[in-house]
Amino acid sequence: MLIECSNITKSFQGIPLLKDITFKVDDHDKIAIIGVNGAGKTTILKIISGEEEYDGGNLFCNKELSLGYLKQQHDLNMDKTVYDIGLDVFAPLLAIENRLRELEILMSNDHSEKILSEYDRLTHEFQEHDGYSYPSKLTGVLKGLGFNEEEMKLKVSMLSGGQKTRLALAKMLLQEPKLLLLDEPTNHLDNMAISFLESYLKNYPHAVIIVSHDRYFIDQVSNKIIEIENGKSKTYKCKYNEYSILKKKQRAVDLKHYLNQQKEIKRIQQSIDTLKSYNREKQVKRAESKEKQLAKMERIERPENLPDTITINFKPKRESGFDVLKIENLAVKFDEILFKNINIEIKKQERVALVGDNGIGKTTLFRTILNELIPFQGKIKFGSKVDLAYYDQEHQTLSMNKTIFNEISDNYPKMTNTEIRNSLALFNFKGEDVFKEISLLSGGEKGRVVLTEILLKQANFLILDEPTNHLDIASKEVLEDALNQFDGTIFFISHDRYFINKVATRVIELTNNKAISYDGNYDTYFSNKIIDKPVKKENTDYQNMKQQNALYRKQQNKIKKVETNISNLENQINILNQQLQSEEVLNNYQKYNQINDEIALLENQLNTLMEEWEALQ
Repeated sequence: MLIECSNITKSFQGIPLLKDITFKVDDHDKIAIIGVNGAGKTTILKIISGEEEYDGGNLFCNKELSLGYLKQQHDLNMDKTVYDIGLDVFAPLLAIENRLRELEILMSNDHSEKILSEYDRLTHEFQEHDGYSYPSKLTGVLKGLGFNEEEMKLKVSMLSGGQKTRLALAKMLLQEPKLLLLDEPTNHLDNMAISFLESYLKNYPHAVIIVSHDRYFIDQVSNKIIEIENGKSKTYKCKYNEYSILKKKQRAVDLKHYLNQQKEIKRIQQSIDTLKSYNREKQVKRAESKEKQLAKMERIERPENLPDTITINFKPKRESGFDVLKIENLAVKFDEILFKNINIEIKKQERVALVGDNGIGKTTLFRTILNELIPFQGKIKFGSKVDLAYYDQEHQTLSMNKTIFNEISDNYPKMTNTEIRNSLALFNFKGEDVFKEISLLSGGEKGRVVLTEILLKQANFLILDEPTNHLDIASKEVLEDALNQFDGTIFFISHDRYFINKVATRVIELTNNKAISYDGNYDTYFSNKIIDKPVKKENTDYQNMKQQNALYRKQQNKIKKVETNISNLENQINILNQQLQSEEVLNNYQKYNQINDEIALLENQLNTLMEEWEALQ
């Protein structure tokens, strides 16, 4: 066991934040701490790291615990290069390596037992700590987190804030502490870097605690969920997807228990009030007895987010035809061609996710579909009876100078005040909140106003641009359920891989010269993209399928060949290491050096093969 938190409490300015935080961290645990914004997730990380004191409870840390905490403020040396910052991690190995070179020079003239013994000891220590592999390990992590060869030569002072965060993360990964504390580690990372980090953490030899809003990342990396709710912790020994299912069931049970207790409290209180109204000694004593009963009752806290979360049910006014959208040979040009040769067909009740590199033109494609931009060439056709509603990630469809209530009433003048209030209440706008000015709303609140308008349009074709931006996890899950129950058609952009997994029936990847279609959700898209075998919606002929299968088999054969070579090299290295231990070699300085050089050469070849193997996965 690395850490044990027992009944940890923490208050700020007299207001309790953490009331009972209890959990254990064992070696090799991959833990995700989740909870609503402000639940105290980051505070827990700070308490574990020693940056924040706690008010009560106990925190036990193993004496041999080494801890790495990714902070918002980094203490990186501004005058060093990116590569040198990473190299600092291996300072002990570099010292050994330098000393070995010095000893080799000395041994050319001095064969004393003292020098040979030191050389032998340091060589063994160097090998024990994978000394021959540190250059490739360092380069691999830096490249994995998005640094190219030129950027590795840059001084830290020349980096952006995001690059500094990535460098601090790289340094910490290379240090390999017994416990990693990562607060929103996917910030400032592109998709490739996130995939690298997922793979790295899954294979990390020690424990990891993550705080993240990226549900897909959590699901990929963690094997234990610690939920923080109402200041208390609860541990689920499962992945996020399973936790999500269990939590929904538990919330339903908790709500039932809470509502039943509220009914009982109301009944007892009414009984007390009735007894007191008689104003007689006997009845007053009975009332006092019931008051004591009520005071002793252990109150069930209202389940977080249940009554107050958004409730969505998108219902189209009418059905569309089978063909919803057809894009033929579309090209969009500004100063230069942004994309061309875009052909897309969307059928009734499909839920299609549009993905692609940042800046490739996904939002531009949506704006072109909506006739906000004129295409350079090509055609866009809608099918019969298609009623469209658009979710704009920038919320530019809203009038910023209006109140929420006026925004809805102006756009839907036939609705009564009661109907407007009821609609807004579905999205958790209640009471005086409906008269808030839109310009003063948070991103999440603006998003909920747009979703209200989409609901009221009763459209059968939803075009959604990053609909989960600014939404908390609970609201995201409500939106997922609503879209999955929607009888119409959906075409959406999202960077939320978990959301795509839950909603999409097809994924289209936009490039600058074509749109590639993949049947299935994000996992299917990603796995097929890795092996360069797109699964097209359109029927592919036999020859094309045969070609794709041949490429896949070729890749698998290449992987097997590399694995065989790796195995052979490892066997050779083992044999040479055994030879080093023999008395004959130990007493022969030249032979000893020769074998060591052979091992070093084979180690370099092995590292190259390992990198090749990783690239083929």
